[in-house]
Amino acid sequence: MGISLAALINYNQTYQVAFSNIANETTGKVGAQYNAIEYYFRLKKTNEALAAENAELRGMLQSSFEAPDTSKVFQIDSLLKDTLGRIRKFEFLPAKIVNNDISEQNNYITLYRGAKQGAQVDMGVTGPRGIVGKVIMVSDNYCRVMSLLNRNAKVSAMTKKDFYTGLVDWDGEDPRYVTMHNVPKSAKVKVGDSIITSNLSGSYPPGIMIGTVAALQGDSGSGFYELKVKTSTDFYNIQYAYLVNNMIWAEQKQLEAKTPKDK
Repeated sequence: MGISLAALINYNQTYQVAFSNIANETTGKVGAQYNAIEYYFRLKKTNEALAAENAELRGMLQSSFEAPDTSKVFQIDSLLKDTLGRIRKFEFLPAKIVNNDISEQNNYITLYRGAKQGAQVDMGVTGPRGIVGKVIMVSDNYCRVMSLLNRNAKVSAMTKKDFYTGLVDWDGEDPRYVTMHNVPKSAKVKVGDSIITSNLSGSYPPGIMIGTVAALQGDSGSGFYELKVKTSTDFYNIQYAYLVNNMIWAEQKQLEAKTPKDK
């Protein structure tokens, strides 16, 4: 059968052309499949080489070499004008958060900005949406912040609407909420009202957001509310913060330290 088919093809030009076309088509399909497979593996190797090259190039970019931020932002505090119309300024120092605890009773945050970049103990720390804590320790390039989510943290606060003052602290439970104490029941406070820093805190300018009222608490025998406040800062996701430098607070503290003591 094979010999007959060969003879037929060899002596019949029509069959020879047809068979050649079939063979070429078959060979072409096999070749195409082989080329596709070869191209896949070549492409994979090419992509791996490009990825390695990109990694090397990215490592040479300036953004790969990180240093503490030395920039400054100035904010005018229009609530503290004196009789001459002069205004008090605060200096804001951007800093990257490199460590953030939220699961302990006393939580701390580490910022990548230290004494060499202007960080000082007692500076307030804010985030994009509200306060974060206060600086308690400083090294050359880092500082340690007592988070608002720390049982020892106390912040002077006030209601934005009627300026009733009180202290804000954390009960060590839900990281989303803090408590404002000693708000008189005569205050017209409602759920959703804003709680801000007061003018009694040297660490922060007045008017920085702390959070919004989530619930009013207090027993009937007390003349004061305890406000459950949902924090403006999302401590689960915060990445950057600002150190707040009250540039004339040292003068205020020095003067207050000279005040005669009652005997």
